[in-house]
Amino acid sequence: MSTIRMKRTTLGVIGLTAAAALSLTGCKNGNEEAGPAQSGSPAAQPSQPSEQPGTPAAPSAGTSGGADGAAPGGAPAGAAKPGQTFKIGEAATVPFTYGSDTKGTIALTVTAVEQGQAADLDALKLGDKVKGMVPYYIRYTVKNVGTTNLEFASVGHIKGLLPDGSEAQGVSVIGKFEKCKDDSLPSGFTGGKTQTNCAITLAPSAQTKVVGAEYWGDPYNNLNDSKSLYWK
Repeated sequence: MSTIRMKRTTLGVIGLTAAAALSLTGCKNGNEEAGPAQSGSPAAQPSQPSEQPGTPAAPSAGTSGGADGAAPGGAPAGAAKPGQTFKIGEAATVPFTYGSDTKGTIALTVTAVEQGQAADLDALKLGDKVKGMVPYYIRYTVKNVGTTNLEFASVGHIKGLLPDGSEAQGVSVIGKFEKCKDDSLPSGFTGGKTQTNCAITLAPSAQTKVVGAEYWGDPYNNLNDSKSLYWK
């Protein structure tokens, strides 16, 4: 498990491909700190816990972390402050790193938190692990607002929020889940390019809804003595 936010848990799930015959488990790129997906048929892996675009809008007022609420050290001008809360549809300017070599700046926007159907989970073959749970799909866009080519990087680190402020269960998928696609950034993802992604999260019951989203990628996590970003 990543040392970031040890309280976080994510279900390992079945990999989905059009011709898949074997059950595959593990984490989908982007919801953990992993490299780009390998081409071809993946081998079985053990389950493991984890976890409309445009010019960034002005953020709503929110709680900020740190003594002075300043953006993280080394962040670009106008970067979101730790702990800051945005409205759904507002963009946060985020310093972005992937691996040891890729660094840039993105505008991250949660555009929707959509409720799915419990039956959607049947395709993932999780059985009693998700009995009574309801999937929600967090739609978000990633826009490259810097000068670095971010091709093949994965953003991820998106979680759902429950009404009491706690984190909803996350789900990682190997392969394609058509209702909620989560892909690495494409080749040639240079300044001005935008991609739409999705993260799956689970409400514990039909009576409890997922009402918001959280981003906890670097530097917005406790490894950096910082706080996440929120959309509500």
